[in-house]
Amino acid sequence: MHHRLSTDLRFRYQCGLSLDREAPSISTLSRVFAEMTKKELAKRLFEDLVERCRQEGILDGSHVAIDSTAIRAYEKKQPKRKSEQTGNANWGAKLDSFGNKITWFGYKLHLAVDTKSELPLVLEVTPAHVNDGERAPSLMEQAASKANPRFFMLDAGYDQLKVYEAARNVKAQAIIPLNLRREQEPPAGTTANGTPCCSMGYAMTYWGADGDMLKFRCPHATGKVDCPLGMAACSSSNYGMVVKVNVKEDLRRYCNPHRDTKRWKELYDERTSVERCNSRLKSYLTADALHVRWIKKVTTHLYLKRHSPACICSR
Repeated sequence: MHHRLSTDLRFRYQCGLSLDREAPSISTLSRVFAEMTKKELAKRLFEDLVERCRQEGILDGSHVAIDSTAIRAYEKKQPKRKSEQTGNANWGAKLDSFGNKITWFGYKLHLAVDTKSELPLVLEVTPAHVNDGERAPSLMEQAASKANPRFFMLDAGYDQLKVYEAARNVKAQAIIPLNLRREQEPPAGTTANGTPCCSMGYAMTYWGADGDMLKFRCPHATGKVDCPLGMAACSSSNYGMVVKVNVKEDLRRYCNPHRDTKRWKELYDERTSVERCNSRLKSYLTADALHVRWIKKVTTHLYLKRHSPACICSR
């Protein structure tokens, strides 16, 4: 910043500084940054910009994607117990898309992003060891205070009951793939994705929803399978056997729209918007090139990146 102000007169003018005086010293810029952090000015600027974008119709907010990304720090390493007490940088680990374990020392940036504009609604910074599922309820609550989300899209790492409950508390539906790695057999009479099975063991056909009630029909009646017993073994009706399931019975396993339907997959595909947002943040806005220490200053640094004009102009 000091070098840019010293060498670029146009940039100095855009920052509101006098051209007939020397650029502020490094120590002056450091004091200004510290004062911004103390007064949380960057957070207020960010929230004001989100509200302006919502009023102008740039942000829709009905579909929100949530994810986190690693932010590496170059701070003095501390014992894990001390890092947990101070809330500063710590060691984190996660699996990449190929199943490889990645570790880093630093922080996590948690984002809730409007999938239509790919602009952030909510931003939080935590030490790297904090579990994603712990922060999701807070992100959902904050997003609901700024917009009217109907769906939250998250990856399988957020597959926890409290995340589904948090979404329902703000009258929204969480769209999350089931994480089956640590799960035992599904409940008797259902498939892993929550589809009821008929008496012959075939997965029944999803036939829409009425409020919280999911409707499933006989797969033979809908032409999905050729059951040797036909429909007569399960129902005397020409319509075939019908099973209705209340989503409230198991918020994690049942959702509306039903998991693995075309509509569910279309909604989940929108989750990539938060990945692109994180990529622009780190590739073009240097969010992963920290020059400050401790979580409060790191948070200010990332807030400034999130309402950078480059972020908005990218869309």
